[in-house]
Amino acid sequence: MTHQPRDTPQFYLTAPSACPYLPGRMERKVFTHIVGERAASLNDILTQGGFRRSQTIAYRPACESCQACVSVRVITSEFSPSRSYRRIAARNEDIVGAILPAIPSSEQYAVFRGYIDARHGEGGMADMSAFDYATMVRESHVQTRIIEYRERGPDTKITGRGQGPLLAVALTDILADGLSMVYSFFDPDCERRSLGTFLILDHIEKAQTLGLPFVYLGYWVSGSRKMDYKSRFTPQERLTPEGWVRSY
Repeated sequence: MTHQPRDTPQFYLTAPSACPYLPGRMERKVFTHIVGERAASLNDILTQGGFRRSQTIAYRPACESCQACVSVRVITSEFSPSRSYRRIAARNEDIVGAILPAIPSSEQYAVFRGYIDARHGEGGMADMSAFDYATMVRESHVQTRIIEYRERGPDTKITGRGQGPLLAVALTDILADGLSMVYSFFDPDCERRSLGTFLILDHIEKAQTLGLPFVYLGYWVSGSRKMDYKSRFTPQERLTPEGWVRSY
């Protein structure tokens, strides 16, 4: 009898459950574990194949009668911000995002809790405790970073970090070909800043600086208003049965 190596992925299928994006529909997911010595390269391959990472799990939709979820990635070398995006960037030019090790903090959790309560109080993360949040951040076998956004201070040019209260956080994987935004959240009281959009703009700029061709945004869901914003970051590529296809 032959045995598969421990780091060889095996895939599983979830039972049907209510779709969180489209009312009245059911969803199923195929998933595998990202662990072992090959975790980083496996995460690269799976992300390029339309999977998303959550802790040590990689998953993608496997719905029987719906293909509304489409993986999207921004083409960073060709991205040129629109007038509205330039206004948002200017509105937040006093903020700097510091790339830090993926270590959770009570300050991060406080912002996370405020964001969830204000924006997603009925969602699947509504009951996450501080321990659950810490697990979400820490459980990664790949190159994951926390990016903390604060206002610039007098020492920012030296330290690369902002000062003052924490305004926003992004949990981000650094891939061979891009940055993958695993999860992000922000202070809901800073609505005027449009921080959700600004975080994506900042990731595109960071990817450009690092020479990475893509920023992976996860799934755009046709028909879901809360996911529609992802379609506006163009040019982008969308994953189809024929592979990644450019969309303007």
